[in-house]
This record gives sequence, C-alpha cells and structure tokens, in this order.
Amino acid sequence: MFLGTYRFEGKVDELAPRYEKLIASVPKESLHLHVCVRDTGGLTIYDTCPSREIFQSFSSSDFFHDTIKSVGLPAPLVTMVGDVQKAIVSGKQVM
Repeated sequence: MFLGTYRFEGKVDELAPRYEKLIASVPKESLHLHVCVRDTGGLTIYDTCPSREIFQSFSSSDFFHDTIKSVGLPAPLVTMVGDVQKAIVSGKQVM
C-alpha cells in the first residue's frame, strides 16, 4: 500500500464542502485508507493506493484533475510519501 497526500490551499470553510462533494462521488470500496485534515491554511488529504505506480498514475490523470475542478477545488500540491508499513485505527490494525 502506498501513501500520498493532496494539499488544497485556501479557506477551509470554502474548501470543506467542495471536498465533501468530491468524496461523495467516490465509491467507498475504493478508499483503502483515507484521511482529510483541516488546518488554518487548507485541507490535506492522506490517501492510499495499492502501489506507487497507481497513485502516480491516478494523481496525474486528466480524470482526477477534471473531477476536482468540477467540484470547485483548486489544483492540489501532490506529494508521494511512501509505502505504508502499518496502519492502526481505533486500536485495530487495518494494514
């Protein structure tokens, strides 16, 4: 499993509903590990894909960029973080 981030800069109160619209259009079964974090400068999405190649292909695709544009989100700063060693949520290992 590979972890990457999408950083959307801007006013959180404007970005958050657009993110919610985006995530509502994504099939839940395709989200392996997905976390959205709010801060004073915007949103950071932590998202996993089965591999680095899949993450890179998806995050640079016209489909992805057209989809975020269609909900009014700005182009994100994409960071390829690395392979997930382990993930624990509410005391349960999920990866």
